[in-house]
Amino acid sequence: MRAPGLGLGLVLLYLSAIVMIPLAAVAVDAFSGGLGTFWSSVTNSLALNALEVTLVISLIVAAIGAVMGTAVAWVLVRDRLPAQRLLNALIDLPFALPTIVAGVTLLALYGPSSPIGVNIAFTRTIVVVALLFVTLPFVVRSVQPVLLECDPEVEEAAASLGASGAVTFRRIVLPALRPAILSGAGLAFARAVGEIGTLLLIAGKIQIASIVIYDDIESDATHSAAALSVVLLLFSLLILAALRRFGEVRVGR
Repeated sequence: MRAPGLGLGLVLLYLSAIVMIPLAAVAVDAFSGGLGTFWSSVTNSLALNALEVTLVISLIVAAIGAVMGTAVAWVLVRDRLPAQRLLNALIDLPFALPTIVAGVTLLALYGPSSPIGVNIAFTRTIVVVALLFVTLPFVVRSVQPVLLECDPEVEEAAASLGASGAVTFRRIVLPALRPAILSGAGLAFARAVGEIGTLLLIAGKIQIASIVIYDDIESDATHSAAALSVVLLLFSLLILAALRRFGEVRVGR
């Protein structure tokens, strides 16, 4: 006999131990010095500049990932390519590869000793490239199952009625994919906002929020680190909620 509420209780216990309690501890630390201390920690010039750079780059990464991730998912589902299983496995590589290893790889490829003669280390360009690498799977894996469920006969019917490929994609395929694209882009944004392992070696003096937090912890300024962490968390939650809401509204239409 199934115990009422047992499953829900286990889920809530697990989420509390793994997610809610640690986040609450960070929030308590952030506000332990009072609202004035929190406000000064997140509005000083270093914090504001780091937030601006981080959010702008993360939005760029999410936008590029939404377009290119959809294209990659389309090719994986609709085309038959040599070594397709290998290509599918490569998509998940950023999930399995330690981020510091990704940083070493990018530094070797695009650093001062670049074998291809491209040195973009310690620039915002390399930060974008690094974040695109670590967020690659999100949109691809969000869009791929939706594409698999799409009925090709609907697209064939539209083509038989004279619709071009672009019109068919825009009017038929894209509305079905939009929630998955937005969901993947939101996850990519949240990951980009908090990424640090890949950036430690290649960001140089660029003020990225996660690296500023790391430096604050190293300097024993835990209140400042916690305050900036709370702001990043709020931005990520707002973006995810807004994208999900937008996707639901578009589907409802």
